Amino acid sequence: MPMRPRCLPALLAILVIPAAAANPPEADYLLASQLQPMQAAVIKSNPYTPGSPWLEIGVHSQSLVFYDARGVARAHYTISTAKNGVGEQANSYQTPRGWHRVCERIGDGVTPGTIIYRRQVTPWMYTAQLHQEYPDKDWILTRILWLCGMEPGKNLGGTVDSYDRAIYIHGAGEHVAFGTPTSRGCIRMRNEDIVELFAQTGNGLDVLINENL
Repeated sequence: MPMRPRCLPALLAILVIPAAAANPPEADYLLASQLQPMQAAVIKSNPYTPGSPWLEIGVHSQSLVFYDARGVARAHYTISTAKNGVGEQANSYQTPRGWHRVCERIGDGVTPGTIIYRRQVTPWMYTAQLHQEYPDKDWILTRILWLCGMEPGKNLGGTVDSYDRAIYIHGAGEHVAFGTPTSRGCIRMRNEDIVELFAQTGNGLDVLINENL
């Protein structure tokens, strides 16, 4: 009768896999249906100056999106454009369309809620009580990004010049119903939002005011 190899018990011990290892606890794994798909970043590169950061203002959506130089959306804000809709004519109190550029910046470092009058920073602060006393006042607060048009005949030159019309992106008071058109032509933002946007941008920034977005 042949002798059993002495190594056979050890070999069997290696080959036998404990049942617990074959069926790990549920907490240790996820079903394929439970895995969350990775979301790719939406890239929207600047079509006017490729490789440069830009802003896109949506009149229909009442939104403003800041894209970095790669076209990645870095910030999204709810805004308020003109109550009278879109248009480029002087004294229309409408928001102009098309490509613009930030030409001047006013209010760097001032306290949020500071009143800016005729592009001069004042020592006065906006309050809800002040608005109640002057309900028709178009309060310009905190920061200004002053826009100049880039499309001759549309928003640049003559009676359609956005810069001459003093079209701003600016801070506004708490009375504004953001998300709906309320302004006299400018793009209104919450004070904390314009502070954040101002800090991330500079002169020369491209701005597209898109009527259909």
